[in-house]
Amino acid sequence: MSKSTITATPLMKQYMDVKSKYPDTIVLFRMGDFYETFNKDAKVTSRILGIVLTKRANGKAAEVDLAGFPYHALDNYLPKLVRAGYRVAICEQVEDPKFAKGIVKREVIEVVTPGTLTSDQVLSQKSNQYMASVVFEKDVAGFAIFESSTGGIFNRRVSIGKLNRLLEKILSK
Repeated sequence: MSKSTITATPLMKQYMDVKSKYPDTIVLFRMGDFYETFNKDAKVTSRILGIVLTKRANGKAAEVDLAGFPYHALDNYLPKLVRAGYRVAICEQVEDPKFAKGIVKREVIEVVTPGTLTSDQVLSQKSNQYMASVVFEKDVAGFAIFESSTGGIFNRRVSIGKLNRLLEKILSK
């Protein structure tokens, strides 16, 4: 049977809808007490986290790669995915399954990247975690550099020429 004729389950249709909005992101899809990953995300997650890669039935004669972990282990596993360089979308159940008519509604509640992860388990005591923003307006630029592990912030409004010299100085350290 070709992929175009495979009938997905309602759950997999919901997952594929979420995944289509976050194509370059590992989607942690909450299913009860577990976060599950599917297809390519499952292969990557399994390899990085050292967890079992298995398969799930998906409609008529189709199988989908699957890898998951208990929801209460998120603080242990999320930093590993982010440190490996991946963006991670956390997709939670947003209604009580007891009251759901049909499939439980789910939504992405957070997208985590190396620059947005502030957990003490991820932040290293030996290195800094910087985020920067630059705004250009005619011949002037405003910029801010934030160091998330200490809460330090540095901001300035300068001429474009001065900004170039300042950035060269910062980046040469």
